[in-house]
Amino acid sequence: MNITPTDFDDLFIIEPTVYEDSRGYFFESFHQKKFEDATGIKCEFVQDNQSRSLHGVIRGLHMQVPPMAQAKLVRVLRGEVLDVVVDLRKDKPTFGKSFSIHLSAENKQQLFIPRGFAHGIAVLSKEAEFFYKCDNYYSPENERGIIYNDASLNIDWKIDSEKRIISEKDQKNLDFFSFSSPF
Repeated sequence: MNITPTDFDDLFIIEPTVYEDSRGYFFESFHQKKFEDATGIKCEFVQDNQSRSLHGVIRGLHMQVPPMAQAKLVRVLRGEVLDVVVDLRKDKPTFGKSFSIHLSAENKQQLFIPRGFAHGIAVLSKEAEFFYKCDNYYSPENERGIIYNDASLNIDWKIDSEKRIISEKDQKNLDFFSFSSPF
């Protein structure tokens, strides 16, 4: 397992070691001790989630606020997505900046997202199955969102505007400057 830091504190790209042969492949998708040793982060996952979305779907930008904030470990089981995070931690030099990565079933990369980030995906393939582990339980009353197309964030979702599929709920999210970050 190769764990690579990004320019954002505690945001890591994880690339598993894949063992392939004529039967198929095998890899460890997560190993608690190896993760802790490489990152210094202790994270106990308590909930797994999975979604399936069609090409053009943009989900996000979502987060949960304290006391129910969540760290996530995300990956794609089928297809390809653009995974995007925005740092909401006011005390970090990367506050208000975004990071994006292509995650796919083919590259098997994962992204560890610490608490204090908004998160979203754009489906780039015909469809995608997205899987994520969370270190805190889902709490509807602590869920918040930032509008995906906020001009100040300048995120290129890699989906033409006329092909974007956005939920009604996500279309009502706040812009970045109206969101008061509790992180």
